[in-house]
Amino acid sequence: MEDYKKSGMGDNEKEIVFSQAIKAGKRIYYIDVKKNRKDEMYLSITESKKVVSGEGDDATVTFEKHKIFLYREDFEKFATSLRSAIDFVVAAQGEYQPRTYDAAPENEKSEDSIKIDIDF
Repeated sequence: MEDYKKSGMGDNEKEIVFSQAIKAGKRIYYIDVKKNRKDEMYLSITESKKVVSGEGDDATVTFEKHKIFLYREDFEKFATSLRSAIDFVVAAQGEYQPRTYDAAPENEKSEDSIKIDIDF
C-alpha cells in the first residue's frame, strides 16, 4: 500500500511521499506523509466516509472527509496518547473480536433467531 505520488500538484497541494489506505467498512482512512515547501515532512490523516442519500434511482453518493495534520514535533506526544487511549479501551472492553456469522441448521434454534407467530 505504499505509494509515491508526485504529479499535477497545484500551489496549495503538497508533495505526497508515502501513502497508506486502511479500508474499514464504509470508511477509508488515508495516512499520507507530505512535504511542505521547506522539504519538512508531516502526516496528513484523512477519514473518508461514504454517505448515500435517497433510494433507488434517486440515490446519490457523496463522501464526507475529515483531516488532521500532525507535525514532526508532535509525533511522540500523539503516539503516546493514542497508545494510552487504545490500551484504556482494551483494558475496559477487551481485544476486539470480529463477529462471525455461521449459518445454523433450520432445526437448530438460535438465541438470535426471530420467530413470528401470526394467527388469522
